[in-house]
Amino acid sequence: MGTTALRIPLVIKLLGANALALAMALGYVLRANAITIGSATLVALSAMVVFALLAAVALLPLRGIEAVASRVWRGDFGARVGTSPVADRDMKRIGTTFNLLLDGLVADRTRMRALATALIDAGDRERASLARELHDSTAQQLAALVLQLSAAARDATDPALASRLDVMREQAKASLEEVRLLSHTVHPRVLDDLGLAAALKKLGREVGDASGIDVTVTSDTHGQAIPSTAAAVLYRVAQAAVHNVVKHARAKDVELRLTVQGQEAALDVIDDGRGFDVEDAEQRRPGMGLFTMRERVALAGGRFDVRSTPGSGTHIMAAVPLMDLLTHDNSGALHE
Repeated sequence: MGTTALRIPLVIKLLGANALALAMALGYVLRANAITIGSATLVALSAMVVFALLAAVALLPLRGIEAVASRVWRGDFGARVGTSPVADRDMKRIGTTFNLLLDGLVADRTRMRALATALIDAGDRERASLARELHDSTAQQLAALVLQLSAAARDATDPALASRLDVMREQAKASLEEVRLLSHTVHPRVLDDLGLAAALKKLGREVGDASGIDVTVTSDTHGQAIPSTAAAVLYRVAQAAVHNVVKHARAKDVELRLTVQGQEAALDVIDDGRGFDVEDAEQRRPGMGLFTMRERVALAGGRFDVRSTPGSGTHIMAAVPLMDLLTHDNSGALHE
């Protein structure tokens, strides 16, 4: 009971303290027969009303700080406590300290964003380098080996030897196709050469041919270029999401939808599969990669959302800023 009383609003505490002090003063005056009870009551009520108004005005700066904190919680990191004409020195000091904390938070987020951008770019450069090495070196050597085995099998006079060479040639051809597929999976060259929309369309064709799923890819970017970091992040999300559809969803149709809205590039992956419980999947099925997708998008300063229920398909949405991630610092998170 005592703890509950201590948690009442500050204005009520102030009014209570004022009423107690006023009651004690009026009691002393009444004992001295200085005024009547009616007059004392009128004075007490008038004093309490005036004090309530003064307390409300005095707490206006605190309400302003609370409003700024709420805006920051919703993702508006540019919000700051303004100067209040009714704020006293202590309240101004609280507002200034709060603004300094917000400035430090924004600076830390900017440094983290810069580091995340550098990390993503470095990873993509390493993948691109590995993909080129696989395509230009390893794949070419395997292609030469296939040709040499074909020539050897053609020139062999021993049927048994020719048969073994044919088997070796087929194995080398299979290895060549796997290396080419690995090269594309690690980093598709079309992403660098033709951009994200073309890379998504190629991904859709390959997945459709391999799985029999009808993959539709639409792009509405209004001709606006998507920076390489944002394109790489969204492509990885699409890659992981489509892999989940093929592996888990038992879907017949999948839609990849790329759009540009304002200063954001957004990717929606929608399927008509069997769906799943999102919370349970993130906790008990790490192989689906939802955590990895979410963190990758968050590192790019973007938003990520998964909506799915058993039996009703899945909708994955990722949005990343188009602005330079080193200077962009206004991001939020979608809540499930």
